[in-house]
Formats: sequence, structure tokens, C-alpha cells
Amino acid sequence: MTKRALVSQCHAGCSEVESLTEAVAGEGFLLGCISCKKREEVSGRATVDWHFKAEGEEEFRHIFHYDHPVADILHEDFSDRLEWQGTQHRDIQIGSIYIHNVIFNDTGMYRCSIHRTLFLPQYDEHVTVEKEVELSVVAVANRELTAVISEILMYVLIVVLQLWLIVVLVYCYKKISEEHEAREARKAVKAQAE
Repeated sequence: MTKRALVSQCHAGCSEVESLTEAVAGEGFLLGCISCKKREEVSGRATVDWHFKAEGEEEFRHIFHYDHPVADILHEDFSDRLEWQGTQHRDIQIGSIYIHNVIFNDTGMYRCSIHRTLFLPQYDEHVTVEKEVELSVVAVANRELTAVISEILMYVLIVVLQLWLIVVLVYCYKKISEEHEAREARKAVKAQAE
């Protein structure tokens, strides 16, 4: 009797992680935008649009459009500086873009819009998901609080362990010294007894 195992097709999991919000001038920065489908088995198609509102401005400007496989930079301020870093498939779940050579004028609010069409058996469902990222551009990267705290804890732990090592060495030295004195005392008592 032959046994067969049925294995279903496996897809990578999707997790909606928030984008970082601080970029360093002169470096690159990934603007994250993730919108997971609720049901992986439903096929779909999506396009992604990015808009930008500079600090002090009222209106968003359309700066980027992606419709697999075509990526269009739509605003001259971002010419040759934006690069698609999202899903390389028509059913987009990751709509991230990478900004090359960040400048201080890139500070502001970014809006990512994922326009998804889900192909259901009876009808097509249209869903739009919007995510916003408030980006600040700094001259030098600020260290995160967790990094500072972990570094402080590391130094505290090193000092505590060194102190503990000194205490153990002193304790061992005393024990050896007491043992040596006891041995010498036994020898002296034995020598007097002879």
C-alpha cells in the first residue's frame, strides 16, 4: 500500500511593520509601507502611490507611482532619487521606496496608498489602504534610547562581574591561606609530639 502526503503551497508570512521616521542627510532611507492581504488564497492586483507634503505646506504632492513592473517618479524634487523596494509582483503587499541621498527638504509627511483589487468568484473587490510616515531629517543619527540603555547595562554588568570575580579571588585566597596555616599548625603539633 502506497502512502501519499498532500502538501499545500506555502507562502511567506506578511507582517505589517511601521516605517522608521528619522533619516540622516546625505544617506539613503527606506520609507516602509506594508499592507498584508487578509486572505492569501485570493488573487489580486495592486498599484502603489506615494505623496509628499513638505513641512509648512498644506497640500500633498504626488511623487511616485508603481504599477508592476513600471515605476514612475512623478516630481522633479525626487528625480533619480527614488527606487522601488517593494514586492516584485502584481499582487503587491510591500510598497516601500528607497530615497537616495536624503536632503533636509525631504522632511515632512509621506503618504503611501495601496490600491488593491481582489479577484473574488462573484465580483472584484476594490480596497485602498493608506499609511503615513512623518519623516525628520537630521545631520547626525540620534542613538535610540534602547541602544543607550543596553550600553549602560553592559558596562554595569562588566563592573559587577569584575567585583564578583575579585570577591571570589579574595575568598579563595583566604580559604587557601587558612588551609595552609592549618597544615602548618598540624606539622608543628606533630613535630612537638615526636
